[in-house]
Amino acid sequence: MADIAAVFHWPPSEMAAWSLAELMDWRERARLRSGGE
Repeated sequence: MADIAAVFHWPPSEMAAWSLAELMDWRERARLRSGGE
């Protein structure tokens, strides 16, 4: 969750209710946006 919060500037409380699938999807989006491999 920290990587998503850092990239998109969202508080962890915003993601607390998300399903694991949603977290995984947004984590991948954060990775791509940050230029990570």
